[in-house]
Amino acid sequence: MAKKKQIELTIEEKLQNALVPKEEQPYKIPSNWCWTRWGNLSNNIQYGVNTPATSEGNARLVRISDIQENKIIWDKVPYCNIDDKLVEQYLIKENDILFARTGGTVGKSVMAIDVISNAVFAGYLIRSNYSKKLNGKYLKYFMESELYWTQLKIGTTATAQPNCNGKTLGKMVFPLPPLNEQQRIVNRIESLFAKLDRAKELIENTLAQFEQNKMAILHKAFIGELTAKWRKENNIDLSSWEKIKLGKVLLPMQTKKPTGQFFRYIDIDAIDNKRQIVKAPKLILTEKAPSRASRGVETGNILFSMVRPYLKNIAQIDSDLSDCIASTGFYVCRCKPELNSRFLYYLFIFDKTIDYLMQFMKGDNSPSIRKDDLLNMKIDLPTIEEQQEIVNILDNLLAKYNKIKNLEQQLEKIELLKKAILAKAFRGELGTNNPDEESAENLLKEILAEK
Repeated sequence: MAKKKQIELTIEEKLQNALVPKEEQPYKIPSNWCWTRWGNLSNNIQYGVNTPATSEGNARLVRISDIQENKIIWDKVPYCNIDDKLVEQYLIKENDILFARTGGTVGKSVMAIDVISNAVFAGYLIRSNYSKKLNGKYLKYFMESELYWTQLKIGTTATAQPNCNGKTLGKMVFPLPPLNEQQRIVNRIESLFAKLDRAKELIENTLAQFEQNKMAILHKAFIGELTAKWRKENNIDLSSWEKIKLGKVLLPMQTKKPTGQFFRYIDIDAIDNKRQIVKAPKLILTEKAPSRASRGVETGNILFSMVRPYLKNIAQIDSDLSDCIASTGFYVCRCKPELNSRFLYYLFIFDKTIDYLMQFMKGDNSPSIRKDDLLNMKIDLPTIEEQQEIVNILDNLLAKYNKIKNLEQQLEKIELLKKAILAKAFRGELGTNNPDEESAENLLKEILAEK
C-alpha cells in the first residue's frame, strides 16, 4: 500500500503549532514577545561522542569536568581517538551551547568561546545548535534562569543518576522577544552582572586575606609561639609538649540507632563548611532512617568528615545538638581528659592538618581517608593547661574573623540579585523593551522557515 503523502504545513500553520497555548504559559510577557518551545529554536539537539579521554589523540575531548564557572577550561581538556569521519559530526563550533545531560551536574551548561581546533564533546553532553536568528547569549542566560532550572527539574528522571534528554530540552517553554530586544537584554544583564562581579571579587579577596591571616595565627598556635609568654610565666618550656598519635587521646566512637517517631540527623549536607558549624540537622522519620545514621554524639564532640577532607566539613557539637545522630561519613572525636576538644577543633581546621591527611585519600567518585589514617596522625600536644590557654587566645583573636564571615552572606545576596535580574529579564521587566518593535512572532516565522 502506497504511503500517504505528507501534507506540507503553511508557515502560518507552523507558527500556530509553535506558539505555546495561553493556558500553558508560565506568566505574562510583553505583547510583542511570544511563548514558544526550545525545540522550535534549535536545528539540532545532539548527544556527544562516547569515547574515553587519552593523553594523546586526533581530537580534544570536552567533558563536564572541563566546564568551570561558565567557561571551558581549554588548557585542561584531554585528547581522544575517534574515527576521523566522526570528528566533523561532533566538532564544537564557536558559540555552540553544551549541556550536561546526566549525573549530579545535569543542566550545567556553557557557551563555547575561543574554540580550539579539533575539539569534540563527550557523550554525557548535549549540543544545541540554535537558530542563527536567535541571540546565543540570550539563550545562554536563559539556561541560568529559574524558569530553565524549574523546567529541567520537572523533566529530569528522578533516579540515582539524574538524566535529562534532548526531548525534555526541546519541550521547554521559552519567552522569545524581538531580536534587537534580545541584544538589549543581554547588554543590560552583562552591565548589571559586571557591577555585581566586581563587588563579589572585592569580598572574596577580603575573605581570602582574612583566611590567610587566620591560618598564620593557627600556625603560631601549633608551634607554641602564641603561648611563649604564658610558658615563661609558668616556668615551663616547649619540652612539655608531647608528640603523640591522635588515637591515643580519643575515646572509641559510640553507636546510636534512631528511636521514637522522628530523629535529628547530621549528614555532610548539614555542615556549613565555610564557618565549620552544624547549620541545620535534618528531621527524619525513624522508619526512613538512612543506613548511615548510627553515630552517637555528645556535647563537645568534633565531627570530621572522612569523605573529601579538603572540603573541611568539620564541626563541634554544642548542647543543642547532643540528641542528634551523625552519619558514618564522619569520624566522631570523643576526647580523653588530656585533650581539649576545642584545641582539637582548631587543629582540624588548620590547613596543614588537612594537607597531611589528603595524601591518604583513595577513590575516584568520593575520595576518602580511613579512620586509621586519622587516628595514626601524630600531633604535638601541650599540657592540658596550655591547650586551654591556646584555646582562650584563639577564641579571642578569631572572634573578629567570625564577624568577617558575615561577608559570605553578602556573597549569597549577590547570587540572589543575579537570579532576580534574570527573572526580570525573561519577564521583559528590565526596562529595555520597545513595544513598537515588530512582534517576535515574525521572528519565529523566520526561524521556522529555516527548519
